[in-house]
Amino acid sequence: MKRFFYAFATLFIAAPAFAEGATREPSGTVAIAAAFAISIAAFGGALAQGKAAAAALEGIARNPGAQGKIFTPMILGLALIESLVIYALIIAFLLVGKI
Repeated sequence: MKRFFYAFATLFIAAPAFAEGATREPSGTVAIAAAFAISIAAFGGALAQGKAAAAALEGIARNPGAQGKIFTPMILGLALIESLVIYALIIAFLLVGKI
């Protein structure tokens, strides 16, 4: 019976005490989160674009006649990679707007 009382007290009585802290203004952790979001996205995007361009150029160097078949998908892939970085930038702007 004691365990039931402690579980009840923990779940229903202590929750309003912890919920009071949720009304605070965002702190510096939001700025750090925005910085991490854009830095990791930019780093990952740069690595992905470098790898995609290197693979495409290697394919074109091995078979110059296939340039038309390789170049267009490469540009499309680079655009999709860059769009992910732009999404991270938008999220970083949204996080900074909460400060």
